[in-house]
Amino acid sequence: MRTMTSKAAVSATVQAGPGASESPATGPKRRRGGKKSSMGVQNLAGWLFSTPFLVLFLVFMAFPILATLVMSFTDFGLRNVTRPLDANFIGFENYVNLFSDEKFLKSLFNTAYFVVVGVPLTIFLGLVVAVLLNNGIDRARTFFRVGFYAPVVTTIVAVAVVWRFVLDPSDGLVAGLFSEVGLTSPDFLGSETLAMPSMIAMAVWRNLGTVMVLFIAGLQAIPTEVREAARLDGAGAWQEFKGITVPLLRPTLLYATVITTIGYLNVFEEPFVMTQGGPSDSTLTVSLNMYREGFNFFHMGYASAMAYVLFVVIMGITVLQLRLLKDNTK
Repeated sequence: MRTMTSKAAVSATVQAGPGASESPATGPKRRRGGKKSSMGVQNLAGWLFSTPFLVLFLVFMAFPILATLVMSFTDFGLRNVTRPLDANFIGFENYVNLFSDEKFLKSLFNTAYFVVVGVPLTIFLGLVVAVLLNNGIDRARTFFRVGFYAPVVTTIVAVAVVWRFVLDPSDGLVAGLFSEVGLTSPDFLGSETLAMPSMIAMAVWRNLGTVMVLFIAGLQAIPTEVREAARLDGAGAWQEFKGITVPLLRPTLLYATVITTIGYLNVFEEPFVMTQGGPSDSTLTVSLNMYREGFNFFHMGYASAMAYVLFVVIMGITVLQLRLLKDNTK
């Protein structure tokens, strides 16, 4: 009887499976509890690893952004640096004064000029160079890519200083070229007419490499079968570029336009190093004007309002460009 009973127990255990020894009331609950505990440990570890970044972000990014927003509604100045709570709340007075400030309106116009001329030039030349490096140039292709991209990884201050010496009307490289043909070099950075175009030329030269890399990546993502099909249908080089390359590059084109526009709207180093906003404020940009108001004249509240006006302009232009991207890629 004992032998038959033990055999029956073994048979029942085998049929029930490995989990049969656990009671239905405790087995699944124990496994679910263990799974929840494991996920809790993983979440805790994730928060612990991200804590240094979160602390740095909150202290050096989120808090200054919120503090600047609050300051833009006050008359915060030099006297409030040690006693910030003594600043007077003045509402939208700073924002109202901005649009009656001729210097701010001049800087806004200069920034718009820099963007409207500089962005199309950068995008167009970047696309031309990318197409040539992707299709037209076979020898030393890597050398040209590195050469065009080198200014991007060079410090902007160093680039601006070099260009200031290149454009020097007495001893610069351009002045030497003019003297070789018997002409006198104009003062590019000292002329109200030529100072801004000179800065735009330098910015286009420096940012060309970034746009070029984006377009090369976009060109290499276009399927070769599409190009071959167009050629079999008798499409020429221009027809292929216009009908296939440009439409398929539209997302890359608009992405490059968005990041280039944002960068040019924030232009600061070029006028700060090359012209200090002169001559006669002809190269004064919003960012440089903001710096002067905040750190030269210590009108912190006024400079904060200026920063948020620029922020709203950047956000509006970016949203408009992203809507164009969405509408044209459906």
